[in-house]
Amino acid sequence: MTETRTAGTSTASGSVPAIRLRKLTKVFGDTVAVDGIDLDIRQGEFFSMLGPSGSGKTTVLRLIAGFELPTSGSIELEGRDVTRLAPFQRDVNTVFQDYALFPHMSLVDNVAYGLRVRGVPRAERRERAREALERVQLGKFVGRKPAQLSGGQRQRVALARALVVEPKVLLLDEPLGALDLKLRQQMQVELKELQRSLGITFIFVTHDQEEALTMSDRIGVFNNGSLEQIGTAHEIYERPAGTFVANFVGTSNIFDAAHARQLYGRADPVCVRPERLRLSWSGAPETGVGVTARPGTVTSLVYVGHATQVRVQLDDGPVVVVLEPDSLPGSDVELLGRRVSVSWDDDAVVWLPSDVA
Repeated sequence: MTETRTAGTSTASGSVPAIRLRKLTKVFGDTVAVDGIDLDIRQGEFFSMLGPSGSGKTTVLRLIAGFELPTSGSIELEGRDVTRLAPFQRDVNTVFQDYALFPHMSLVDNVAYGLRVRGVPRAERRERAREALERVQLGKFVGRKPAQLSGGQRQRVALARALVVEPKVLLLDEPLGALDLKLRQQMQVELKELQRSLGITFIFVTHDQEEALTMSDRIGVFNNGSLEQIGTAHEIYERPAGTFVANFVGTSNIFDAAHARQLYGRADPVCVRPERLRLSWSGAPETGVGVTARPGTVTSLVYVGHATQVRVQLDDGPVVVVLEPDSLPGSDVELLGRRVSVSWDDDAVVWLPSDVA
């Protein structure tokens, strides 16, 4: 069985972090949007801030960008305190979900705009803009207007415009949210490859767990203005630090303290992922050392393409979801209400802190 480790801060590295937040707090009236966040984001890291709407992740991004000032706490950029500096005084840039491209300008002029504001000579800024567009595979479209592009292409223009000024940190506020599913999945791969090739620190805000798990070096999971857990995709998924993380990132089967006591003699909640459960359609319990099995009744079946989610009401226990990758031994009508046995290896169980359940 696995013990979780609660994460309030990230693991320190030897170098100065790209971004360091200490006791960062933001209050709007009676609402605490960000509640004393401590976080180090490493140089050259793809860090995702994941959480539901209202969890505080976008507010943290706006505080780092300088669009909001904190109520208390500090923000450092490569060791320099930028807490009270204006956005243009911070060496960061932001890509928004709506891209905010100028519709009357060509792509090269859109990308060069930030250099123009900084006083870069015209010939140099256009050359750098063309190079940035080549980097995102849009070099042959330099003369087009944004309206002549697809959603994915406009997203890449926005990226090129943000990157051309060579920021130390790139902030991305749900930039893939307006794209359809297939294009969003394609852009997830392209974004990660671009970040690796450039070596720039990316801070990515999303409520989409798949995006965070796919692209991130590390993830910070937000809830009610606080960081619930920080870790790699594998750590977050395999060792959630509490009930919220276990339920928000993927699907978890949660056994509360009372059920855990019945199963294991310990009154702390546990979780088991659906893919770790096994079904015996005959109802015969699986036996063996280190295996737990419980009888139950099938209540629903949902086909999800690569597998079927089978919900089972355990006798004297919760409803659990089993991910069944194999062909089912009958139709939905035949299987609903069938008595089955659900089993799992005890080392697939993750213990959760009692005070989070």
